[in-house]
Amino acid sequence: MMVGIQQKELMLGKMMNTTQKVLFILESNKGTYTSGEEMARQCGISRNAVWKAIKDLRAKDYSIDAVSNKGYKLTGNIDIISAEGIMAELPEALRDAEILVYDSLESTSDKAKELAVKGASHGTSVVAVTQTGGRGRKDHSFFSPEGGIYLSIILSPEKLSDTDSKAVTAFVGGAVINAIRELTGIETYMDGINDLYVDGKKICGILLESGSEYDSNTLQWIVAGIGINFDSDIRRFPKDVKERAAGLFGPGKAPITKNKLIAGIIEKIINCQP
Repeated sequence: MMVGIQQKELMLGKMMNTTQKVLFILESNKGTYTSGEEMARQCGISRNAVWKAIKDLRAKDYSIDAVSNKGYKLTGNIDIISAEGIMAELPEALRDAEILVYDSLESTSDKAKELAVKGASHGTSVVAVTQTGGRGRKDHSFFSPEGGIYLSIILSPEKLSDTDSKAVTAFVGGAVINAIRELTGIETYMDGINDLYVDGKKICGILLESGSEYDSNTLQWIVAGIGINFDSDIRRFPKDVKERAAGLFGPGKAPITKNKLIAGIIEKIINCQP
């Protein structure tokens, strides 16, 4: 089931339903209360509709505090991946990027490739809470349970100064390294062709795939797949994987949300070029 939104309808656009609009407002104003009246005004709906949206979000496990004469705010250690939460963490100039979030996919890169073939724009991002068929290089499987970040971004060749595979891999890896460093203070490093490590343990895999026009052999698109063990429970990983893998954080111990790191990576990739 797709739980995301298309971001071409910027901010509180008509592609968002009422619950998504309210969630975007709450995510954009973390730590502060927003009155029901103000939400209703921004969304163009009634106060009663705002209340129904709040009830819907609470049913989806969002913790929302309500105080008379103050309004509503997100509370607690909430780390639910959503397009609205990612968009709220992006600079306003990038909020027209298309972000699709799914509960589960076989592969975010397969979905991104499908969109690329249909002409999706540079920076279109596909995110999944879990993957059932995540993969790395040479069709090696990539274990993708809850707790990870599974993100694939479509790159248009004309937006890149260098489309050599090694250059693009290094560029994407550098974007992930810099986003993690700036947002968490954790130093990661690239080892091998496409893996990121912390203290000798793998925390991230990167996979590039591309499509070309057959007649002219012209590169049409690149999909950068990124899988990060964010606060995954490594103890539950397959034996051969957990011996060489680590998470950035222990389960539930992350000081930032997945939405924030996803937004940071998207921003680094869209705003920079290899």
